[in-house]
Amino acid sequence: MHPWLAFVSFWKLLFGGSLPAGAAKFLPAPPPALPPPAPAVEKPVVTAEKPKASAAQHHREGALAFLALLQREAQLVDFVRESIDGVDDAQLGAATRAVHRNAAKVIAQHVTLEPVMPGEEDAKVAVPKGFDPAEIRLIGEAKGEPPYRGTLLHRGWRATEVKLPTLADGVDRTVIAPAEVELGA
Repeated sequence: MHPWLAFVSFWKLLFGGSLPAGAAKFLPAPPPALPPPAPAVEKPVVTAEKPKASAAQHHREGALAFLALLQREAQLVDFVRESIDGVDDAQLGAATRAVHRNAAKVIAQHVTLEPVMPGEEDAKVAVPKGFDPAEIRLIGEAKGEPPYRGTLLHRGWRATEVKLPTLADGVDRTVIAPAEVELGA
């Protein structure tokens, strides 16, 4: 998948949108259907405990907190929301360098990444038998059984460690960047 398509797809899905048309063909097959849930068993309600956020809510808040870090340090949201039509290449290059440098710093501070598949892009590689389709996406027609041979288009990335700041209770995570008002102006 082209890196730009991956980038656009991530942000569209993060904010409740749908995948771009070109991205759907890169998705793996859906997993098999899950068995029906077991019948609910009533448990006594304990009023002294604060309800815990669901895993999905926690992940959503973590993603929004990370986006807020990228906005605060690299103005990434401002950069992608602005139209670049009519901006000359020199101005765009200068802005892109600043966003790139600061976004790279945020990612390096908070996420440790490693390639999914070692090697240089455009190198000949072998995809072993028993490979994980979530880790390696085959492009083109796979004939026969693995191992498959092909050209590495993208090494992929895997997060090996994530160090996000602790999420404070009562903070509205949907506010990625507060509005700023200069008084007396």
